[in-house]
This record gives sequence, C-alpha cells and structure tokens, in this order.
Amino acid sequence: MLNYDLIYSGDRDAFLDNLCQRVEAGMDQGLLPVEVFRDDTVFRAEMERIFTRNWIFVAHTSEIPNKGDFVLRRLGLDKVIITRDNSGEINVLLNHCRHRGSEICHHDKGNASTFKCPYHGWVYRNNGDWAGAPHLDDAYGGPLDKKEWGLLRTPRVEVLHGFIFTSLSDNVPPLREYLGGAAWMFDAIFGLHPDGMRVLKEPERFIVKADWKSGAENFSGDAYHVSTAHLSASLSNFIPAVNEVSSVACAYDFGNGNSFIGHDLPKLIHPMFEMWGYPPEFREQFDLSGLDETQIEMITNKPPTIGTIFPNFSYLRFPQPAVPGEMPVPFTSIRVWQPVAPGVMELWNYELEYAFLPDEFIEKCYLAGQFGFGSGGIFEQDDTAVWEGIAKAASSPWNRAKGTQLHYQQKREPIDETWKGPGNFHPSVYGESSQEAFWRRWLKEMADGKAERIIRDDACNKGAQR
Repeated sequence: MLNYDLIYSGDRDAFLDNLCQRVEAGMDQGLLPVEVFRDDTVFRAEMERIFTRNWIFVAHTSEIPNKGDFVLRRLGLDKVIITRDNSGEINVLLNHCRHRGSEICHHDKGNASTFKCPYHGWVYRNNGDWAGAPHLDDAYGGPLDKKEWGLLRTPRVEVLHGFIFTSLSDNVPPLREYLGGAAWMFDAIFGLHPDGMRVLKEPERFIVKADWKSGAENFSGDAYHVSTAHLSASLSNFIPAVNEVSSVACAYDFGNGNSFIGHDLPKLIHPMFEMWGYPPEFREQFDLSGLDETQIEMITNKPPTIGTIFPNFSYLRFPQPAVPGEMPVPFTSIRVWQPVAPGVMELWNYELEYAFLPDEFIEKCYLAGQFGFGSGGIFEQDDTAVWEGIAKAASSPWNRAKGTQLHYQQKREPIDETWKGPGNFHPSVYGESSQEAFWRRWLKEMADGKAERIIRDDACNKGAQR
C-alpha cells in the first residue's frame, strides 16, 4: 500500500520512489496502482522528469509556412511560441518576458517580426533576440545584450515529415535515433508523397477531466475496448463492423513506449481497402521508393491505424463515412494529450491530409474525422467519458486506502518470429504488451529524471560553495 505519510512528512522523493517500486512490482504481475492516474506529487514529477527531458511534438510546418508566421502551443505546462523567423528558421520560445516575466503573446497564431511585452514594452525579434525597450537611454543607458536578455529558446528543434519536435534537454539523442523503430513507422505513415501532409484547420482543443496518460496508453495498444465502449457506432449502423475491430487487430511494438495498432482493413471492410482505403487513383501517386518491402507489405495489408509516441503524441488513421451510409474514406488525426493538472488534460485534435489530394476528397476526409473523433464525435464522446471515470477512481479515498491495482493480465500472444521490420510484431493485439511497455518507459523516465536532477543539484551546490 502507498505510504502517504511520506508526503505529509515532506519527503516527496521517497513517496515517488515508493510508488514507482509498486508500479514496477505490479507490472511484473500484470497490475498497476490506480493512483498513478491522479496525484499532485506524481503530476509535478512528470512535468519535471518527463516533459523537460524528451522530444515533444509542438506543431506542424504547414501551420507556419511563411517567414514571420507563429503559433502558440504548450510544452508540458509552459506556453511556447513556435516561430518561423526572418531567416526561415524554426524557433520554440518560452512565452515569458525576461524583464518581469509577463506573457508577451496572447494570440493563437499570426505573423509578426517582433513581439512586445504589454507590461513594460520590452521588444523581441521573432527569433527570440532582445530588440529594444522604451526610454532605453534613460532607463538603461543603452542597449542590452540581445542574446543574454532574449526570450528563452529550446536548445533542440527537429522536423520529421513536417512534424516539429522540440526538447529542453541538450542530452537527448537526435530525433530519429531517439524514435528508433518508430521513425521507420513514421516514414511508412507520413512519407508517402514528396509534397507531404498539411494541417487542414486549426487544431481543436477541449478539456477532458482525465489523466493525459489514459489517452496515450489507450492509443498505444488498446483495441480490446472497441466492441464495448464504441458499440453505439455498430448499433447505429455508422460503422456496422466496429464490434469486430479487435479481432482483426495486430500490434507493432518498437520499444520505449512507442507502439502502434494495425488492422487488416481488406478483411474487416473490403478487399479494395488497401493502404487505409485511399482510392486507387490516389494510391498510384504515392511514392513508395523510400520504403522497404516490409513497410510496403504492412501498409498494403495491415496498415498502422492507431499509435503512440511517448509521452503524449498519438496518431489515428482509419476509414470512416463522411456521411452515414456513404463509402468510408480515410482520415488522419494527431492527438496531443496535453497535461493541465492532476487528472485533467487538454485534448488537441489535429486533422491532416496529403497536400496533393483534391480539395473535394480532403473535405470528405475532414468530415469523416469530425464525425468520429472531433470534439463532438461519436468515438470521442465514448473514450473521454470512460477515461474520466479512471481519474475519479484514482482519487477515490476507498481505492487509495485499499491499495487498489488495475488488471493488466490478458494472456500473452506469441511474437511473430518471421517479422522483418524493427521491433516486434504481434499478430493479435490482445496481451497488453504495448500498454506494459508504455508504463515501463514511464518508470524509466521517472527514475532517470530524478537521477539527472540530483546530479544537477549537486553541481549547483558545489558551484555555490565556491
């Protein structure tokens, strides 16, 4: 049972160590302590130990195509400005003035060569450099150092198929190396045309009273819930075969909490639904020359339909009707499970499509995504309702006193030893191995983040003693 006396005594590290030991021991038995889904101390540690040390998705290049373009996004709990500066470079800037800390940008998007703080008027260029201040000579006797007093800028920014990732850590490996086999999957999903993909409209944002990890874990490998949680889609005849989805699902596990669900769509829907169901005239325009034989076979027969890149980036591409009764069309959605508070997240829903596709088809794809996974979508309402119940269970005094652990003990399906791609391929999604991998990555980051903080604190203390 979790020892809350450790929190009351102020020893939060000991409390977290105790919890992580329980999570590790529980995973070995197929169990998970319920309180990981809603706890103040856990949440604060995640923000410090996970979201400051890993690559985090923040925007797509199609949202800032021109010099001066910017969007306002979140990196953990921090608001950040993603800019394409006057030289065309992409920057991720902390949205706080270096003078007194006020927020300088209050627009979700726009085009600007500079940003001006509304408090005292300090001005910054769109690359983050300090540019000026009112009454400069009288107040400061001349200009300040433009780099020293510029906006804080993340040290690492990389782009993969248009997706902008950033990290606050100088020690994080290059993005492709960091993603490992998941980069191979990224290529198969997003690298099918030289013109790339584009964000269709501004991402939706809505508050869900659920833990960010509930969404990330679900998309990492949970097809088991579909026939129950989404039965209404079958009963309403919106997607008649939805109760059969988990029986034709497989799992692609690339380690480190990065995993995808695949579906045999030709078997589930119709033989013509190869490559997610893109019509043949569009499939013919895909450039598959950069893919290997395994990638091509995969996207043809059992394409990745859902997945998670640790910690909070998830993907969804599935054929659905744009209008009930019509032929399904594929839509592509990116889900960002943005942490807000313990047991509360802001769900960001981006819809994207290949830029070369005609507008009429793209509009159908967008509508299909909205019907299913928009803020009022039939699947979205199902998922968020059940996830909110998990957060309530995690804060239940009864559950905490009991030391309740959740069940992760489905029978393990064998790994396909003939798989030629990276990672492991599971012919069946049952077994919860992907969810277990997510939690083991969470454990590793919590431990590594603590170790880095101890090293950093020791260095600071030694510097202070000098």
